[in-house]
Amino acid sequence: MRIHVLGIGGTFMGSLALLARQAGHEVSGCDANVYPPMSELLEAERIDWIEGYGAEQADLPVDVFVVGNAISRGNPLLEEILDRGLPYVSGPQWLAEHILPGRWTLAVAGTHGKTTTSSMLAWILEANGLAPGFLIGGVPGNFARSSQLGAGPFFVIEADEYDTAFCDKRAKFVHYRPRTAILNNLEFDHADIYPDLAAIETQFHHLVRTMPRSGRIVALAGEAALERVLARGCWSQVERFGLVPGPDAEWTVAVAEDGASAEFFCEGRPLGEIALPVPGRHNALDALAALSAARHVGVRPQDGLAALAEFRGVRRRLERRGVVAGVAVYDDFAHHPTAIRETIAALRPRVPGRLIAVFEPRSNTMKLGVMRAALPEALAGADRVHCYARGLSWDAREALAPLGVRATVGEEIEAFVAGIVAQARPGDAILVMSNGSFEGIHERLLTALAAREGGS
Repeated sequence: MRIHVLGIGGTFMGSLALLARQAGHEVSGCDANVYPPMSELLEAERIDWIEGYGAEQADLPVDVFVVGNAISRGNPLLEEILDRGLPYVSGPQWLAEHILPGRWTLAVAGTHGKTTTSSMLAWILEANGLAPGFLIGGVPGNFARSSQLGAGPFFVIEADEYDTAFCDKRAKFVHYRPRTAILNNLEFDHADIYPDLAAIETQFHHLVRTMPRSGRIVALAGEAALERVLARGCWSQVERFGLVPGPDAEWTVAVAEDGASAEFFCEGRPLGEIALPVPGRHNALDALAALSAARHVGVRPQDGLAALAEFRGVRRRLERRGVVAGVAVYDDFAHHPTAIRETIAALRPRVPGRLIAVFEPRSNTMKLGVMRAALPEALAGADRVHCYARGLSWDAREALAPLGVRATVGEEIEAFVAGIVAQARPGDAILVMSNGSFEGIHERLLTALAAREGGS
């Protein structure tokens, strides 16, 4: 089969393209902006893409166009496909029909932690000889790719609640029909498509309804929204996980005060203590959920924990991009206030100097300003805050006013970078948080720091 992927630069659609190539299909695609790491992965697999969505691409000799959820009505290529009655399908549906049949799907859902938990779970299965397939919205360090067809029956997928496509407004994850599902947490997000938290809970309920009686749900203990979802109807086994101290749960974890290590327990029995390869309470909980899900497919918890000790993290999740003149630059995907707060808390104990938070309110929810009132509290753990406010429809300076002189807002990238670099000194860490390329700010910062050092 030959497919042409609309939106191939996205983490999901790009990973799907990689899977399709591994499965023997001919693959091409198009997008308006393809940047690392996806551009590098596509190039490594020699998958060609076209810049833009020109209607002439409808003449390509393909069997089906696979349409990503970033593609909306009015897109010239999509309109041409519809006008000519050409075959098209959403990404999740194509995946469900061509990759997942006959597989034991392990889905990782939740507002936060999907990428890290999926990566941990895939690595646990790989390290224990189960040769899983996976599709993850990031690049795990243990695999150096975002998707893998796998040789065994198990397939790990990052299960997103965002809508499927222009023609299918259900959440992506309803297509996957998992036998094992992790429900990490549940908060309001995606304000561009969901009016409130209750609407998202309904989508999670639809996911639960697709699971078999022999399936297992691994859910965060004490999470009110998840409890409401399960109370609406649950026909599968349920195991809960949580922190010590905290609500009753079969799986628990006690995290050291500095967030660098944790001791894990299963049904009250200690499994062992490891140095967390990625720090923080949220990452310890992700690891705990992965251990529980792995046990459902036969991995002993002790063997799962041994694998986690060798986990190498995920690109763009507290990834250290470089150190210049004693100033470290980190990259993280955090774009929701809760994720921003937890990421800052995880890095804070590891920074000898000041923590300089640099964030771009880029997600659709952030652009709408729905969560702007939560930003001062989310950023309170940083010593300095720099917000890149280009293109926002709301006043970032007003929103961050409670932070006082600690907060700076900029709209021009060169001046923005210069202001951060002028402030940084040895021992500081610059934590960049965005769910996009952020105009290559990481390299800009490192280059500017080096230039400053060379000129001093």
